[in-house]
Amino acid sequence: MRVAAVVCFIYALAFTAHADVYFKEQFLDGDGWKSRWVESKHKSDYGQWKLTSGKFYGDVELDKGLQTSQDARFYALSSRFDSFSNEGKPLVIQFTVKHEQKIDCGGGYVKIFPADLDQTDIHGESQYYIMFGPDICGYSTKKVHVIFNYKGKNHLIKKDIKCKDDELTHLYTLILRPDQTYEVKIDNEKVESGSLEEDWDLLPPKTIKDPEAKKPEDWDDRAKIDNPEETKPEDWDKPENIPDSDAKKPDDWDEDMDGEWEPAMIPNPEYKGEWKPKQIDNPNYKGTWIHPETDNPEYTPDDSIYKFDNVGVLGLDLWQVKAGTIFDNFLITDDVEEAEQFGTETWGATKGPEKKMKDQQEEEERKTREEGEKSKKDDDNEEDEEDEDEEEPEEEEEEHTEEPPEEEEEGEDDTLPKDEL
Repeated sequence: MRVAAVVCFIYALAFTAHADVYFKEQFLDGDGWKSRWVESKHKSDYGQWKLTSGKFYGDVELDKGLQTSQDARFYALSSRFDSFSNEGKPLVIQFTVKHEQKIDCGGGYVKIFPADLDQTDIHGESQYYIMFGPDICGYSTKKVHVIFNYKGKNHLIKKDIKCKDDELTHLYTLILRPDQTYEVKIDNEKVESGSLEEDWDLLPPKTIKDPEAKKPEDWDDRAKIDNPEETKPEDWDKPENIPDSDAKKPDDWDEDMDGEWEPAMIPNPEYKGEWKPKQIDNPNYKGTWIHPETDNPEYTPDDSIYKFDNVGVLGLDLWQVKAGTIFDNFLITDDVEEAEQFGTETWGATKGPEKKMKDQQEEEERKTREEGEKSKKDDDNEEDEEDEDEEEPEEEEEEHTEEPPEEEEEGEDDTLPKDEL
């Protein structure tokens, strides 16, 4: 039993020793990030980035990340690391995104580039290996992009993966495995997985419809047919509209001037519509004809479509209508457990306090808003009362043009404030 335990321990150590972290960025050294990240010069008006933990956070230092700061701008920023190949081992790409600006249209994804990329010239057409992360635009587009470049062409995933669209920080993870499978996780929970070959059109289909096969001429694929024994009733055909029998030609109708008078047409109550025989089961029905398939001569298996040989740059190349997204906690590794643990220690540790702070801010804003509305209502009521008081003295003057009755002297206290006005 002890021997088995020792063997397992040694195996675990060996596995850990082979685990590599290729890139990690948490922005924990203030402005030090500026020496590690390069802004593209391809355009002169790229949006500017700033380091901040945002309006609400779990930890003011740990939650600092790069935030887009200008509306309606393209952004192009990247960081380089030692190049590597993921041949024979997993590739894990992970980062956090916070759309605290209530994003209406913009990207929150990253791009993984070859190591020979010119970082000063990154732009929307720069060829990348992988594009991964959330993208939001209006109500129709709220998805997680997973795009692979295979033989120079970008391929989008055929599945629809929903992204988070609230204002809190979320953790996005992509896992590629040497067995040609993948997994997408949001907040350390699997949301999608499958086969690279099945969920992307990276390779031609294995089979195609047999060009030599044709549906037999006598193949009847009608499930229902008209009842041949049913005939249309003789009195069925009635016009849809008939002349109005109650209509009368106007007395001043002049046929020479107005033409021949005809009564208006009205719906015919006896009209039954188009006659159709009842449907019955087709006794000759053979079902839906399925076109036979044959091997596709253009298909060639490739057990390395997961592999990228020269990974070396992570970039933020995106467009945002409303700025304010914060990117943080970047990690590229070959260790799935390492990524999950890193996510737990970063996003997992601050998500609760972040939400609590946001909820407190919203509660304070709600109270301030309600107090403002109450204050405005009170001011409006005071203005209404002042307007009434300003009008009353004029009415009193008119009433006092005549001698007031003696019994009304008891109301002198009531008129005193009016006199003071």
